[in-house]
Amino acid sequence: MNHQLVLGLGGCVDFELDWDADVLADLAREHHIGLADLDIAVPIQDERSLVCSLLGFLAADQGGERFVGSSEVAIAFAERFRYKVSLGGTCVRAAMAIAKLGVPSLVHLVSIDDNVRRLLPSNVSYLCSAEADTLDPHVIVQFPAGASVALVDGEVRATHPNRIIFVNDPPNRDLVLSDDLPEALVDARAFLPAGFNVMSDAGLLRQRITFLNAAMRKLPDEAVVFYEDSGFHQQELRDIVSREFSGRIDVHSLNEDELQAYLGRRIDLLDVAQVKQALADFFHGFSIAPTVVVHTKYWALAFGKQPRRYCDALAAAIDLAGVRYWRGDDFTVDDLAAVAALPVRPDGQRFAVQVSAELAEAVCCVPTRLIETDTPTTIGLGDTFVGGFLAALID
Repeated sequence: MNHQLVLGLGGCVDFELDWDADVLADLAREHHIGLADLDIAVPIQDERSLVCSLLGFLAADQGGERFVGSSEVAIAFAERFRYKVSLGGTCVRAAMAIAKLGVPSLVHLVSIDDNVRRLLPSNVSYLCSAEADTLDPHVIVQFPAGASVALVDGEVRATHPNRIIFVNDPPNRDLVLSDDLPEALVDARAFLPAGFNVMSDAGLLRQRITFLNAAMRKLPDEAVVFYEDSGFHQQELRDIVSREFSGRIDVHSLNEDELQAYLGRRIDLLDVAQVKQALADFFHGFSIAPTVVVHTKYWALAFGKQPRRYCDALAAAIDLAGVRYWRGDDFTVDDLAAVAALPVRPDGQRFAVQVSAELAEAVCCVPTRLIETDTPTTIGLGDTFVGGFLAALID
């Protein structure tokens, strides 16, 4: 079961909720939620705290991922809305996106059920470490630009579209790795390890890292290991990954929210001086690879060692993420061609020119496309970006 692309480390089932401001306003009234109650970081143990967290993200105009005390709380909240069942996890969404382009891959799963068997494309193979079927859905709320929700004492409003993920997923939290994974890497040209962010036990995390560091010795010398960062539920576990998961990582990739979380400050993504300092601070303080990739709504860039090696991959990744933003799961190859023909964002283009002048050979920056839609998809854009990047590496 050898493939050129091996994508891990865990997939999941997603409940993608339809945005409904009226339902959220009703919940705010029911739970007597006002502006002072909104808190992105509140521990989520019941429906009220979940709504306080969600509306806190809306008020902050940002996306993120939060742990929920139980899957039952997340499922009960989802039942308040209309929702779509889909497959998620960085590795699975990346695999499903490139499957539409005819690019096969092997994914490593830690859980499975009939939803997975039904929805996984035929050209996506899988290894699975699970011994039985389970369902612990990731509940995803995406809000459009201009979304507003009435509270008992005011209103919150978002400027940009984004998404929030609520999750309690024991299989991904334990992240048991298949004994077959090392041999699956023997012929790989690219390997994606992602998914450490939902783990909760430091000892288990260290075991998984030790296993994975050894497994990656099976990779061919020319293979690219692309580590996709994510919103860690526990800061101390992120620090363990930074210290111990090293030695064979070629690219450390993350989005704008994750970059800002590492640095503990907001960044104007169109201010070259701020971004330049952020890249330097992250590269020297947190990166576990010689090349850093940052993907944002305005641009994507590679920074560090030999970044121009990845220029084509950045461009392919931007277009694949762009077509998902425009068309969602149901995009076609023709849709992708249409996106590739669109002009780039003028603000992103100006930034790309300026940052390239500042950092010269240390950076490759590609602006995103100018895509206009009243129904954007914000779920899985980073995952799709990863798929496009890795598919381009083996093209």
